[in-house]
Amino acid sequence: MNWTKEWKPLAAIVAVFIACYYLPVEWLRQSQRVENALWESLHLVKWYAQEHVLLCLVPAFFIAGAVGVFVSQAAVMKYLGPKANKLLAYGVASVSGTILAVCSCTILPLFAGIYRMGAGLGPASAFLYSGPAINILAIVLTGSVLGPRMGIARAVGAVVFSIVIGLLMHLFFHREELEKVKTAAMPEPEVTRPLWQNALYFGSMVGILVFANWGRPADPSGLWQAIYADKWTLTGLFTLALAAILVAWFKVGKWRMLIVSLPVAALAFALPDHPSLAFVAGAVGLSSLTATGKDDDGELREWFSTTWDFAKKILPLLFWGVLIAGALLGRPNHEGLIPSGWIAGLVGGNSLGANLFASVVGAFMYFATLTEVPILQGLIGAGMGKGPALALLLAGPALSLPNMLVIRSVMGTKKTVVFVSLVIIMATISGLLYGALFS
Repeated sequence: MNWTKEWKPLAAIVAVFIACYYLPVEWLRQSQRVENALWESLHLVKWYAQEHVLLCLVPAFFIAGAVGVFVSQAAVMKYLGPKANKLLAYGVASVSGTILAVCSCTILPLFAGIYRMGAGLGPASAFLYSGPAINILAIVLTGSVLGPRMGIARAVGAVVFSIVIGLLMHLFFHREELEKVKTAAMPEPEVTRPLWQNALYFGSMVGILVFANWGRPADPSGLWQAIYADKWTLTGLFTLALAAILVAWFKVGKWRMLIVSLPVAALAFALPDHPSLAFVAGAVGLSSLTATGKDDDGELREWFSTTWDFAKKILPLLFWGVLIAGALLGRPNHEGLIPSGWIAGLVGGNSLGANLFASVVGAFMYFATLTEVPILQGLIGAGMGKGPALALLLAGPALSLPNMLVIRSVMGTKKTVVFVSLVIIMATISGLLYGALFS
């Protein structure tokens, strides 16, 4: 028997046996934690479906599909590939979150799109971390609620993290990157439309994604609040821009676009208090336009096909990941299997264990965009140290259990383990240093 192949099933059997042997059945029954965990998992799935699938993931899937069709592989390789200028590649990837303002799950279709198109592992990893971590709104909210030091530390740490993690991922998997370089030589494809047209096309979709998900700021006055008050007007303007671009440059018939746009406009004016209905109608309309596109070269149909391919691969993994995360950790202010008191008690002070625990819990727990700040405010009030608080801020928004499951399907188990480990280790070290300086 070849034990080099059999040790994994043996380890799994032993782990399951030990878990069953020491299963605290009586404690779970008396505390009703199993029942609570079941309900929390369902509540979290419902909340995620209501708040993030339509407004976050659907636009992200369309953008990822567009990257796969309208951005040439040669262009991706030129700017983000293994042979790309490192300063440009890591510079662009490390600050992408300031534009996107997405969560750890919404970034996944975009990451999968550029990685499968040939982006180098280093820049792709920097993009994967920076997308949700360097959210300008979240950083401003952190500074206003938790103090300017914490806001500055989070901003600087997130940018540095994305670059260092990207460089280390490139270093650890250097041989595989060399193989990618060997196969990267390809002729420059024929340009079907100029760069500025593609830039406006992608800019309109990114604008829809950003403003449709613009969160309510803590300060009821100022620029962020003004943008929040007009978020759906801005979303509508970017939608009109996308419609005009599709008609002008992608050969979508004017009558077809008009037929698709009428229900969206009708819902927007008839039900202004329920803008998500108009948003859904717009998504359905765009799907019908692209799925039945009559363009000569089939670009629109390929766009829909690529978008659907991302959706059917990623959504099931996210569903199970959110379900498990809800069962284990619950929602904010609601407990799952793991008592919140245990977490609060383990992250006091500035010890190595407290920072490591905060990093690990943050990495596995799902945080929607901006929700990490009020959660941390409550934990700090319960005795959480400043160092562990920063560690959780740097590890939490960029990772989650659903996020890890999808990353594994894109770049494999080994690279996923290394990426997650780097985030946890660097968050722990950052927390220790911050706690030592400012506690």
